[in-house]
Amino acid sequence: MRELCKPAVVLFVALTLLTGVAYPLLITGLAQAVFPAQANGSLISADGRLTTAAQDAVGSRLIGQPFHGPGYFWSRPSATAPFPYNAAASSGSNLGPLNPALLGNVRQRAEQVRESGPVAPGAIPVDLVTASASGLDPHISPAAALCQVPRVAAARRMDSAQVAALVGRYTEGRTCGVLGEPRVNVLLLNLALDRLAGRPAAREAQP
Repeated sequence: MRELCKPAVVLFVALTLLTGVAYPLLITGLAQAVFPAQANGSLISADGRLTTAAQDAVGSRLIGQPFHGPGYFWSRPSATAPFPYNAAASSGSNLGPLNPALLGNVRQRAEQVRESGPVAPGAIPVDLVTASASGLDPHISPAAALCQVPRVAAARRMDSAQVAALVGRYTEGRTCGVLGEPRVNVLLLNLALDRLAGRPAAREAQP
């Protein structure tokens, strides 16, 4: 029995040290050396650049945050609890398409968009009235951003064409040219607006 147990214990300890200690340390070290900003959460500073200094960060380019003022582009709604965009509790609303609560939420959000100020003609894009599955989406569609241009331009007393051009500048294409859809990072866009207007950097609203 001892002869059978000894190699099993040695193998167990060796694999634990290799896969549970050495490999994680190696990957962590490589990530910190090669991609330090991405490895630390893709934090964004007020100038819109990646930073490794938490004290300089105004958010992450990977996690959405709420914007409520008329002079800011609004993010996609979030259904995380106990407050929106809670990165510790990523989730959707889990409301089915036939659930009357979903229709009620959509109607309420659409009304909020209309009452917030002027919007572009046409239907309100779906990503402005429905929450994502993660509740943490940092992006909205170009259509959702352009829908908000009249309100943002009016609130900031800017030319609508100038604001629309900024949306175009911050529209990201499909990944590798084929994956996903074009999208706009809301935080980066709002930071660009603040820099353009000389305002303080947009920061995540605290719950």
